Amino acid sequence: MKRIFKIIFVIILTLCLTSCLKENKNTKKVDNKNTKEKETKELTEDEMIEEKLNKMSLDEKIGQMFIVANRTPNIDDDLNNILNTIKPGGFILFGENITNYNNTLNYIKTIKSSNKDIPLFIMIDEEGGTISRLKKLEDKITQVPNMYNVGSKNDLELTRKVGNVLGRQLSVFGINTDTAPDIDTVTNPNNNVIGKRAFSSNYDIVANNGVALAQGLKDYNITPIYKHFPGHGSTSTDSHTGLPIITKTKEELLNEDLQPFKKAIENNAQMIMIGHLAVPSITNDNTPATMSKELVTDLLKNELGFNGLVITDAINMGALTKNYELEEIYEKIINAGNDLLLYPNDPIEEFNIVKKLVKNNIISEERVDESVRKILKYKEENIKDNYNKYLDKSNLNSQENIDIINSITN
Repeated sequence: MKRIFKIIFVIILTLCLTSCLKENKNTKKVDNKNTKEKETKELTEDEMIEEKLNKMSLDEKIGQMFIVANRTPNIDDDLNNILNTIKPGGFILFGENITNYNNTLNYIKTIKSSNKDIPLFIMIDEEGGTISRLKKLEDKITQVPNMYNVGSKNDLELTRKVGNVLGRQLSVFGINTDTAPDIDTVTNPNNNVIGKRAFSSNYDIVANNGVALAQGLKDYNITPIYKHFPGHGSTSTDSHTGLPIITKTKEELLNEDLQPFKKAIENNAQMIMIGHLAVPSITNDNTPATMSKELVTDLLKNELGFNGLVITDAINMGALTKNYELEEIYEKIINAGNDLLLYPNDPIEEFNIVKKLVKNNIISEERVDESVRKILKYKEENIKDNYNKYLDKSNLNSQENIDIINSITN
């Protein structure tokens, strides 16, 4: 009898222990699941960006800094090689890329599909007037006049609507970045480089209309790029062929040419383009602004408080290439604090130059990380959600567009 009770006791004890262990195991599973869910929920955007950055190779990080071009109407082997080799952060369109609606749209969609993980900046020079790539389109578009005509009206609501016209037409093709507005203030009558691309020779008119046009672009999720810091209006030399030298003092610049940039920064400017302009009163030599830490980091970022993305003017322009070797250009441009490197003449060669400079610790990987972190964050917040959205073709020359432009020209 005692033996039977003992056996029953052992069975009951075993069943209890098994039940407790099972319950404990299930509790741990729930706890682990809850912990993982909690960790995922508590991961901030910055932490997610950091995680993404840490998983990227050096090649992938350097690629994000490059905005490339290929001036042909079709995707060719050269372009495919560039897209596959360096996986650039963006592509800038020129007139040669613009044909008819269908071809242009497919061209852009193909470029976008080259990097499935990170959206590209699809960029264009579409200021209006003389600087318009879309005017090459075989389909009818609404031609926007020079900004001088817009500034002459000095009607900020109208200027914003002009920005809407640009934004609508660019959105038809899924373009997400425009190198406009030009907020140079033309005070030199011999300045044919900027000329009527500028809103005015009055700093306030330039500042206010520049911000208004930018807002019109942003209404259509187009990132505006304010240019050309620290101001191309008092010079007469064309930086495509030579180096313009600004003879003003720093105080004069702060009170004059930099006023529109200060206004843009106050109104949450997200991207600013640095011009290839020498300012000896600040650098004590003729170093172009793009290559100057004193102008990019000390003045623009620290003193004026700009914390957005800094993009160079085209790197293949004569102001740089006629005066410096490529290694020195890239060393100084990146160390100066620029985030995006616009239009290298030979993207793969110049990508490899930057890689070599990083490998040799002439440019630190931390400096590259600083820019790429900002690029990834910007794309996550401003480009990702609208990346594959395209407005209907009817927005190219709508009656609304025509009426807005007629109110300027009439």
